[in-house]
Amino acid sequence: MTETATGPVQERAARQPRWGRVVLKLSGEALASSASDETIDGPVVERLAGEIARARQEMDVEMAVVVGGGNIWRGTTGAGAGLDRATSDYMGMLATAINALALQDALERHGQPTRVLSAIQMAEVAEPYIRRRAIRHLEKGRVVIFAAGTGNPFFTTDTTAALRAAEIEAEGILKGTHSGVDGVYSADPKRDPSATRFDEIAFMEVISRDLRVMDLTAITLCRDNGLPILVFDVMVPGNIGRALVGQPIGTLIK
Repeated sequence: MTETATGPVQERAARQPRWGRVVLKLSGEALASSASDETIDGPVVERLAGEIARARQEMDVEMAVVVGGGNIWRGTTGAGAGLDRATSDYMGMLATAINALALQDALERHGQPTRVLSAIQMAEVAEPYIRRRAIRHLEKGRVVIFAAGTGNPFFTTDTTAALRAAEIEAEGILKGTHSGVDGVYSADPKRDPSATRFDEIAFMEVISRDLRVMDLTAITLCRDNGLPILVFDVMVPGNIGRALVGQPIGTLIK
């Protein structure tokens, strides 16, 4: 039987990802519970893992994830409390490893093979980050979670996402936001009700207007390497899949 344009062919086309290899950036706060003092919200992690696993399996997209650690520890917070900044940042890197292990466990419960690659040696729980190894894992259909940032203090996990995306030759970055922010706005929408959301915006405009959707180092690195960034609300169920297939959500920075 011939498939019609409105049948299986169209359905498959609708599930084709806009990019073949992507890096998903998740903040640590996205994994935290808003209803309790728990630093990791099990149901939220489970939902995000389910969406990542379905995207990997149904769309055949190669996915890497960079997860932050702000739900457990922030380097800048510790530095503000009197800790040495470098020491505080290393503590934050360990926090990202905790989140990475939680996400790995949830992904594998969904039947998705996963590897955690850490920029800091912790052989009992994660593999060391090696660029060629990361690419090989992706080619074998595994989700790769990058933990411990860049392995260096004074760099954010946003910069880690940009760096790893460039290293593994990803085609784009999905920057998942939380707290109701669903893209890049002309001003802080929580403080300025008149702020408007951009559908698309150029890297130079983000920089010149100091829009702070990611830190300047990350934005510059993406610009220099031609890496588009899609900023979207990851807390809306189904948005990871929508972002991958190119539905009009969030803001595309290019």
